[in-house]
Amino acid sequence: MAGLRELKKEQTRRRISEVALRLFDERGYDAVTVNEIAEAAGVAKVTLFTYFPTKECLVTDGVADDMAAVVAGREEGTSPIEALRAHYLSMAAQGPGAVDVGALLARVRVISSNPALMGALHGVHMSQRYELAAALEDVYDAPAARLAAGQITAAVTTLQEGFFQRLSTGVPLEEAGRGLVAEVELAFDVLEHGLSSIKGEKS
Repeated sequence: MAGLRELKKEQTRRRISEVALRLFDERGYDAVTVNEIAEAAGVAKVTLFTYFPTKECLVTDGVADDMAAVVAGREEGTSPIEALRAHYLSMAAQGPGAVDVGALLARVRVISSNPALMGALHGVHMSQRYELAAALEDVYDAPAARLAAGQITAAVTTLQEGFFQRLSTGVPLEEAGRGLVAEVELAFDVLEHGLSSIKGEKS
């Protein structure tokens, strides 16, 4: 019974998120009210806020990947970089059925067209970086952990931007995924070994 309740909660959460994203993409984030989203999703406003505490959360929820959890949960003898490399390679290698390209690009459009949401996304990324730095302190001292977290989050953000750009120009998901796999390997080579690891530098 508990499993069924959790399933229904997840279905409700997904429905609210999908409805909100569709309305934001069609009409613009500022033009859509929370009341309209709740009505269109068939839930009470109080129910909507149970799942998404703020209107911004309807867009930014789930955007950040929990890199700190990947680092904290890595197997013994595995370095943070090795664990993160494996995590992002696994994500990049997912088949076409694992990603809703339309919803992904709609989210990118909605966020990129609204300064407030861009600011909220920046805040999400800052929190992600701080949490990653804290997780890295079991390997590095605090200053090194902060620097490492900054470099890792910047690399991951750059990978995501390139992937979104390819999809937005019509590159098929499978092809974009192959390109992402290669770029993940390159990014983590640089993180692990420095710029000297890059092959084929221009003269």
